[in-house]
Amino acid sequence: MCSSSRHGVVVSTLLFAALMAVGLPAAAGDASPYSLPWQLRPAAATTAVRADTAFAFYDNAAGASGGFTAASTLAASFKIPGTGDKWAGFAPLVKLTSVSDSPPKGTGAFAIVNPIVGATYVLSLGEGARAGFFLGATIPVGMGGGDSPNPSITVARGAGQYARSQMDDSPFAVNDFAIIPGLDFAWVGGGLTLQAEATLFELARVRGAAVEHEATKTNFTSGIHAGYFVIPLLSFGLDLRYQRWINAPFPVDKDTTGTLVDNWTIAIGPRLHIPLGGGAKIHPGIAYAQGLDKPMRSPLDYHIVQLDVPVTF
Repeated sequence: MCSSSRHGVVVSTLLFAALMAVGLPAAAGDASPYSLPWQLRPAAATTAVRADTAFAFYDNAAGASGGFTAASTLAASFKIPGTGDKWAGFAPLVKLTSVSDSPPKGTGAFAIVNPIVGATYVLSLGEGARAGFFLGATIPVGMGGGDSPNPSITVARGAGQYARSQMDDSPFAVNDFAIIPGLDFAWVGGGLTLQAEATLFELARVRGAAVEHEATKTNFTSGIHAGYFVIPLLSFGLDLRYQRWINAPFPVDKDTTGTLVDNWTIAIGPRLHIPLGGGAKIHPGIAYAQGLDKPMRSPLDYHIVQLDVPVTF
């Protein structure tokens, strides 16, 4: 493992541990509003629909500007009645992802990639603290897979991973079946939300052996979120996120620069919380995100605007 990778893993682990070790004050966590992260999982089991698109502007590796990617997700969850009060309980979900890419040079493409199915279970730890457990899997039916993929779709899938800050890589691995366990801890009180997350992605190739030579891959993502409600209708949230390949694809292993194995990204922005009646709320938000290290910061110079519109019932 290169020194930068070791540094990233250590810092990410320390951030996760520090948030969990904070002496959190007693607060009415159930009554306090919860700040939705930008790209971490919600630490809440709810019936909800969420439309989320990342608009990414970037340069290619040769420095040519004008690249644009739109990577969209549509997720729906349903809380099983009787499994928990308020935000706690068990909620199955499905998530669909698509990407449209126009590179600085070459032909653009559109692709619908692998869907995710899974479930979240969230429980109260008391004093405003909560824990969330996630288990999901991808269904390897996405476009651009197999032994003879469309080259433009292959490029678009790679661009989609960067547009999603490398936090949603598994749906874009259309030749792979992925198992996705994850863990979240959050504290909510006094209008403040603090959350930490860790997720493991174990991918196994099920098609496309002629072009994808590694049979398995393992990816790891983590992040922290801090959000604060200025007024009940308005909150501001910040994500700090880290992604690292543990068992990397061969092109990443062969990269002599050591910059492809991991990524740091940050996102910040406001979110509205508007009642719709009958207990439903819409939570539209917009965030700006960018990479903090190579290659997203340089040479690709990614600037990402995320438009996120969840509706909870």
